[in-house]
Amino acid sequence: MKNININWVPDKSSKVPIYKQIVHYVCNRISNGDWIAGSKLPSQRKLAELFQVNRSTIVAAMEELQSYGILKSNVGGGTMLASNTWSMLMSKVTPDWGYYIKSGTFRANIPTIQMINKFEFVEGFVRLSTGELAPSIFPHNMLKNVLQKLPERITSLNYLEPLGLLELRQAISKRLEKQGIYVPASCILITSGSLQALQLISICMLKSGSTVYTEDPSYTKSLQLFQSAGIKLVGLPMDNEGITYWGIAGMKGQKRNSLLYTIPSFHNPIGSVMSLRRRQELFRFCTNNGLPIVEDNAYGELWFDEEPPKPLKSMDKNGMILYLGTVSKTLGPGLRIGWLVGPESVVERLGDVKMQIDYGASSVSQWMAAEFFSSGLYDEHLTHIRHQLKKRRDIMLSALNRYFKDLGYWNIPMGSFYIWLELKHPISTKKLFNEALKEKLLVNPGDIYNFSQNGAIRLSYAYASEEDLWNGIKKLAKIILRV
Repeated sequence: MKNININWVPDKSSKVPIYKQIVHYVCNRISNGDWIAGSKLPSQRKLAELFQVNRSTIVAAMEELQSYGILKSNVGGGTMLASNTWSMLMSKVTPDWGYYIKSGTFRANIPTIQMINKFEFVEGFVRLSTGELAPSIFPHNMLKNVLQKLPERITSLNYLEPLGLLELRQAISKRLEKQGIYVPASCILITSGSLQALQLISICMLKSGSTVYTEDPSYTKSLQLFQSAGIKLVGLPMDNEGITYWGIAGMKGQKRNSLLYTIPSFHNPIGSVMSLRRRQELFRFCTNNGLPIVEDNAYGELWFDEEPPKPLKSMDKNGMILYLGTVSKTLGPGLRIGWLVGPESVVERLGDVKMQIDYGASSVSQWMAAEFFSSGLYDEHLTHIRHQLKKRRDIMLSALNRYFKDLGYWNIPMGSFYIWLELKHPISTKKLFNEALKEKLLVNPGDIYNFSQNGAIRLSYAYASEEDLWNGIKKLAKIILRV
């Protein structure tokens, strides 16, 4: 029987765990024919001595080798090499997935957002910041009517054309006319939610090193879409009329490889509405400086008493603006239906890339959205949810007036989901977030939207029940007082 010689020690400065290095070493010695099946290994104590490691490290390495069938233990007979071709193959098809994950170009989400995404689906949590409609507002009866009509409309569930279902794009084109946007169906791309539209823009239209200007705070700051593509996000402060766009003028290279992303109507997370004057000034500035605009109008139809000014896109006659819309905030994000409006050349390019990614949004969802629009049910639903959201907003405002009078400042939104709560006294919003979790209360700290630290919280009155809205605000105040 051939002796087992060990004249190697693991590299303790390597990022590869020591026990993994030992596993690889043993596998390599067997693969090279240096060690043969049936050979007896030294004792664990002796191996620890030879490899200059703790015995626990040897135990971990041997357990992994045994799981591959490379080692076997005999009672009173020690540990033997039991390798065969198949066991060696198995040992090599178990990659270090951690290495691959870290090597990818797409960044991991912010840890706080990862926790929010996790706990939103844990039973018993009150979700005071969720940007979704409450299940109680969902149009169950309308959906039933829509689904009953679909068999008559759907001829197959095959792939749809690259830009999306023609009937849906035509219906969207007709709806956009009400907002002063006149575009044919050929200038509309159906996306899997407006978030996918942002992803397509980041990978197709911006080079690494480009700059995206946006409001500070901003929804995009909570994402890793642009950052993962090597794109720099620059936040511009807001005043009571909207983004202070003139800050761009003094920034070096603002005209090249740049664009501006904005949510003029019911901004996320602040909930503010850009004035008509600011919209006109912003559009004029961007036009004069050749700075393209991405306008996100996810919340524009969720006004309470007065419609916001028409979108920036309504001023655009030269294809300066890419306009994003969605039903995620009005019907439900589960449909995964959004749209991008822009010049035909841009839409076709993005449509080609989208086909390479997913071959189109769900056919059923597109037919459902088309039926909602064409039947008139969508506008009926909008009237209902505006009423419900306004009622919920008033409940949250009453609770804030009762429990936060001495703790913070907040806006009074005229539509959409959000109240931006700024605390009077600085506290660690990270600590607040963790303390709230202990009380089964889920809130979104303002830090995930800001370009610098702040003492703010994004509140939402859209999801939690009316009772939970009141009690949740009361509980949040108590947590803040003790943090």
